[in-house]
Amino acid sequence: MPGCIPYQVNMQIRSIELIEINLPLVQFFETSFGRTYERRIILVRVEDTDGNEGWGENTCGEVPGYSDEWTDSAWETTEKILAPMVVGKDVDSAADVWGLMKRARGHRMSKASIETACWDLEAKKLRVPLWRHLGGVNQTINCGVSIGIQDSVAQLLEKIRTELDAGYQRIKIKIAPHWDYDVIKAVREEFGDILLMGDANSAYTLDDIDMLRSLDEFGLMMLEQPLPYDDIIDHAKLQAQIKTPICLDEPIKSPDDARKAIELGSGKIINLKNGRVGGHAQSQQIETICREAAIPMWCGGMLESGIGRAHNIAISTLAGYTMPGDVSASKRYWHEDVIEPAVEVSLSGTITAPDGPGIGFEVRRDRIKKVTVRTVQITSNGVYRDDDDSRIVSYKHYVEDLLDQLIETAVENKHVKSEFERGVLQGNYELLLRALNLTEAFSIAEQLPKKISEFEPESLFDKS
Repeated sequence: MPGCIPYQVNMQIRSIELIEINLPLVQFFETSFGRTYERRIILVRVEDTDGNEGWGENTCGEVPGYSDEWTDSAWETTEKILAPMVVGKDVDSAADVWGLMKRARGHRMSKASIETACWDLEAKKLRVPLWRHLGGVNQTINCGVSIGIQDSVAQLLEKIRTELDAGYQRIKIKIAPHWDYDVIKAVREEFGDILLMGDANSAYTLDDIDMLRSLDEFGLMMLEQPLPYDDIIDHAKLQAQIKTPICLDEPIKSPDDARKAIELGSGKIINLKNGRVGGHAQSQQIETICREAAIPMWCGGMLESGIGRAHNIAISTLAGYTMPGDVSASKRYWHEDVIEPAVEVSLSGTITAPDGPGIGFEVRRDRIKKVTVRTVQITSNGVYRDDDDSRIVSYKHYVEDLLDQLIETAVENKHVKSEFERGVLQGNYELLLRALNLTEAFSIAEQLPKKISEFEPESLFDKS
């Protein structure tokens, strides 16, 4: 049965590692939010007590534009709130990981980064491809491409020609109030009846209904998210007055959101993004709702690295994903991806999900290491941080000894007494270090790896 979980295995997550990488795009990508030239991406690596690993990716942007999550907020939330909810816990299957983080509201992209990594780990333990483990039925998926706002219409037409020649089955162009009717008209005149859609990323309101209705003449496959990002009421009003099918994106964050939007008639198509809804288990539920309601779906993209792209490929094999998605080749975005082999699209515009266990791609540790900005590893015993500024390690095992040293030094620093006391009450030992001056903090921090090595195996400090 599509959407079911064919296998499951008990597992306990021993550690969660966050790795921020910086990947420059092959070319800028522009939407109604602005231009993006490079991506700050948070990769997530989970490891269980048996030494198995899984990889996920946080799909949030560098600023809170598309979503209220963004790179720096996601890092803090994942490290300090979500990861501690998961490490050390026993779960019967990856589908249960979402429930472990339920006490934290929102932050679905951050939750998805952990949850999807656990699915990869579980599929590897079972020695099955992730796409099959998720309940996929279509190993070969149809691919479209998303093209951002360009410097000129001529440049846009040239890019569309390049993507059509590469085999992509559907063209999506970003639109905005300065880049809509005339641009779509030019595309139709140049390329005729190709599968074409427009994505507004919430750039319009109901005051623009006459312009949006005028797009009906172009026979677009769909008009994606024309109205505000959190709306399903006005979208229902708009859909009742235009012929072009509306595709909902940002407002669909949960299975319940999908149900309500379908009941209201807010749109006729749903773009489902793993990160936006919280991971694979939530995507499975929404896929079931849409399939049973005969609402077409497709997988959207967020300029992911190969790891996030591999998860998109896997979830796109479910039966309800009936339209070409924004799952395209690695080379469209990156000079060099972080997986091997890189994702490729056939000349007929398809991708075949790999047969290997888990995501089916090899994660390139060498490439990741070259583009890493910072890392942190969270275990049930504490946090290991590796960055250029502090290299501070915090573990429960040596807290008492560390506090003895801090207290001796802090009594002489009366000007930081209140911050020190607040740190003690909160149990935030990094704050205690910051309460001291940098020289003292570095002096103490330099001693910590030796102290911790008495309690933890050396593998915990492997930086490869």
